[in-house]
Amino acid sequence: MTQSHPFLPQLEHAFTISIDLSRPYWITPPARGDTRAAIFAAQGVIEGPRLNGRVVPMSGGDYPLSRPNGVIDFDARYLLEAEDGAIIYLENRGFRWARSPEIAEKMRRNEPVGFDDYYMRVTPRFDAPAGPHEWLSQHVFVGVAEKVPNANRIHYFVVM
Repeated sequence: MTQSHPFLPQLEHAFTISIDLSRPYWITPPARGDTRAAIFAAQGVIEGPRLNGRVVPMSGGDYPLSRPNGVIDFDARYLLEAEDGAIIYLENRGFRWARSPEIAEKMRRNEPVGFDDYYMRVTPRFDAPAGPHEWLSQHVFVGVAEKVPNANRIHYFVVM
């Protein structure tokens, strides 16, 4: 049974980013036992109640570290363009891991898997210009991500 706590944060859905990714570039063989990749943000769409726009094509990407235990440690940075033309910098850190070796193999082959088959969460930070989007630079967010073939879909929630 979950108990209520007076300081329990509330989450509010702010927007979703659907992002198409380039093919991965792998740094192999790994000298440290883990593997680094580079995957670029080819394009994307931002849709939601608090922000709409697009991912600026090829403005950055993810440089994930794939650990020997199967955990992927994200380090993504790219630009967003709001509907009004404002440019916003996004930095995402997070983790992805499969709930079984079979699911991990499917994900490595870029095959579809069910949302419950893996864990994929991010903690973003935004640098936004002063004005209507500065709220992005003043709040904590969490992202719940979906891995789809050649893309990610990340649902961002502002912590209230």
